Amino acid sequence: MKNLKLLSMIALASVMVFSSCKREGCIDPTSLNYDPKAKKDDGSCLYGAVQLSLSSETAGNTPGNQVSTTVKLTAASGLKSLNILKNGLADANYPVIELNGTTKDHEFTYIVENLAIGSTINFSFQATDIRGEQSAAKTFVVTVTAVPAKQVIEISGDIETATWTKGNIYKLNGYCRVQDGKILTIEAGTVIMGDRETKGVLIIQRGGKILANGTASEPIIMTSERAPGLREPGDWGGLVICGRAKNNQGTDVELEGGYGGIHGGNDDNDNSGVVRYVQINYAGIPINPNEEVNSLTMGSVGKGTVIEHVQCAYGLDDAFEWFGGTVNCKYLVAYKCLDDDMDVDFGFSGNIQYALAIRGVSMADQSGSNGFEVDNNGSGALVAPYTSAKFSNVTMIGPKKTRETAISLQFQNAMHLRRSNKIKIYNSFLTGYPNGLFIDGVNTAAHATGDELQLRNVVLAGVEHWGGSGYGSAGTLFTNSPANGDQHPTNPRGVALKTTEAGFDVIAWYNTAGWGNQLLDKWQDAGINLNMFDAGKPTVTPGAGSILLTGADFTNANLSGMENVTFRGAFGATDWTAGWVDWNCALTEYN
Repeated sequence: MKNLKLLSMIALASVMVFSSCKREGCIDPTSLNYDPKAKKDDGSCLYGAVQLSLSSETAGNTPGNQVSTTVKLTAASGLKSLNILKNGLADANYPVIELNGTTKDHEFTYIVENLAIGSTINFSFQATDIRGEQSAAKTFVVTVTAVPAKQVIEISGDIETATWTKGNIYKLNGYCRVQDGKILTIEAGTVIMGDRETKGVLIIQRGGKILANGTASEPIIMTSERAPGLREPGDWGGLVICGRAKNNQGTDVELEGGYGGIHGGNDDNDNSGVVRYVQINYAGIPINPNEEVNSLTMGSVGKGTVIEHVQCAYGLDDAFEWFGGTVNCKYLVAYKCLDDDMDVDFGFSGNIQYALAIRGVSMADQSGSNGFEVDNNGSGALVAPYTSAKFSNVTMIGPKKTRETAISLQFQNAMHLRRSNKIKIYNSFLTGYPNGLFIDGVNTAAHATGDELQLRNVVLAGVEHWGGSGYGSAGTLFTNSPANGDQHPTNPRGVALKTTEAGFDVIAWYNTAGWGNQLLDKWQDAGINLNMFDAGKPTVTPGAGSILLTGADFTNANLSGMENVTFRGAFGATDWTAGWVDWNCALTEYN
């Protein structure tokens, strides 16, 4: 009997010891710190925040018509309810919605009431999970309009031969491709929006065509899906065109980023279609470090393609980038993009006439921002065809308006000519950058000395009282970093003419007799309007008596096929941006 009692006591003690040794932790598998080995909950479970987003943050329609948005909800611990307020108040028409599960898409609809045109109704949404935690509130703004809202047509994947019309809005989801043999026709006045979440991109693959024929009064708009006032650079991807013309990398080359933009071939007359009177706003996405989709990316596009009257505004990367090809372009506008305005690579050899680039004081890229950035290729290898494009009648307005204007430290050069290129720039005006011209690299300097890289009738202007040369530094030239001393005290600063090569006299080269190049201490001497540096619509035509209204020269054989005009820079007496360029696209309503 005593032995039996002893055994019972031992067994009981063992159970107690075993129980007390159970592993404690979070035993809820929906938590962030779930411990599958734990046997006892210790109250340590952690859960992610309740997430709520809207498919559309704004909408507009006429009284009696419907608007809608999708409320996307996520709560790892489980959803409990969705609360809806109308103009900040509870409304019997919108009771609290009971929820369950961890994810939910709630379709919210509203019939627009008979209110005055322009009235707005604000619906706010807030979710609660089973623990009582709440999401951040999101607001859906409905505007009463005089005309019905356009239908939004979702686009994804491969695009068959089709016509997009101005009565609809077309929304790009992810990579949208016009494949070989297919034709996408876009009617004047059509609005195309890129999905912000998937960073929509429109890609014209080799053999595909885009026929985007806008007009001055009805340009085609490619832009962010976000509401006026909320748009940001990089809201969507951009427009990519791939052709079969030559480049110096090969006949089957993939555009940087690895998204399937294959370009190259041997047909310099290749025709990828027409891009005329088109705005590309708030585009540009990074894919890998220093590998991006630009606002308008052109890979080996042939001269059978028409590209003219194109605005790229508020792009996250380059405005225009040419990777090889032969396409000719006219009437280009780069407005407050972050990286380079004109990026030229891989043997591009086309003609560009009439281009305007204007910068914002703080909008620059971490890689360094330039007006022109020109390479033969990424390594500077001496391979043909060389980057030898001809640019004429270009105006570039950098960020620096006055000596006191604070600008991003990432701004660099009006012209960064590097990596063995043979670019030609004629009849142009550039100002407002820390450096004017930078001839970078021994091969680039050799091509300049050999007259294969050319600048003719180019005017470089500094900023008044910004250092001894108008570029923040004491002198005109340096071959390495400027020393302190009587430099302007605030970076970034530079010089008018710069080179890496001590044996290359860039000042003498730039000022060669008969070439017509000029250096001005301040941009005021060129006779441009001071509002070229300001927000809003600039006065792009030079003032009466401006030196830019004369002095152009088209006798150079490289300018064959370009229009012979008398003015330097992008404008004479006519403003070719009138009507189709939107200088305030941040606030334009497209719906």
